[in-house]
Formats: sequence, C-alpha cells, structure tokens
Amino acid sequence: MTAARWINRPATVGLRLWLNTMPPGYRRGMAEDTNAPDPAAKDPEEWVTGDEPMTAAQASYLSTLAREAGEPAPEELTKREASEKIEELQERTGRGR
Repeated sequence: MTAARWINRPATVGLRLWLNTMPPGYRRGMAEDTNAPDPAAKDPEEWVTGDEPMTAAQASYLSTLAREAGEPAPEELTKREASEKIEELQERTGRGR
C-alpha cells in the first residue's frame, strides 16, 4: 500500500489493524479468563464506606427514579441506604435491570 493510500484511510482502520495483532484480552487491559470478583457485585452491607453520605450521582439517580415511581425523592441517606433504595425503585419502575 502506498503512503498516499494509507494517509487517506480513516484513523480507526489503523487502530483496528493494530489491535487485531495484540494478544487476547489486551484490549480490556486484563486476561480474558480472570477470576477476579466484580467489585459492583459486593453486598452493600460489606461496603467500607457504606455509612458515608450518598454520592451526588446516587442522589441524582434516586431523584429520577423516585419521580418515575411517583414518590418524593429521599434525602440524607447513606451510600448503603441509597444503593438499596435504588434497587427497590429499579424493581418498581422496571428501569436499570
């Protein structure tokens, strides 16, 4: 392939060719057959920071879910309580799962 034809190709083509030469799992930054547990799957009761105030992202999502469920948005929750309330409201609204 001439240099002129290579320059006119989209940038993603070159990246795709490069990635296809990498070993399996390289694109994700880890081996494909890892046995590492999913940190998001940890029970909220086991969270070290579960007693801290909920995050801004949790508060925003709770507000949205509560509005869809037709109830007032909860305030002053801990991270653990907010996570549990999010799961409850997701079940009720059919959202997020």
